[in-house]
Amino acid sequence: MPSLHNRTYLPATREAAELLGKLIRLERRERKMSEEDLAGRAGIARRTLQRIEHGDPQCAIGLFFELAVLVGVRLFDSDDHTTLAERLDRVTDKLAVLPRRVRSSALKVDDDF
Repeated sequence: MPSLHNRTYLPATREAAELLGKLIRLERRERKMSEEDLAGRAGIARRTLQRIEHGDPQCAIGLFFELAVLVGVRLFDSDDHTTLAERLDRVTDKLAVLPRRVRSSALKVDDDF
């Protein structure tokens, strides 16, 4: 089993974490909040905030979201101006009609005539 320290991430994952981190840093600076102030509001260490603002993908995604909300970064923006709660309801409705489990097909179909 690979160690967390040796974990590699896809380029898209690294870019998404970096983008969200930079958006958090931008909003924090525009609101003239110090690192200490924001870290204190989020209940995290200043060093953890710095790691998130630099886009460290090993930080918990929940912390990224918490900080984004605290500084006003809009999450999951959509063109139709729906709220997150409305979008969550739609996805929940769609999931309700799908099977609960997805299993790989154990039966191989022999369709060679």
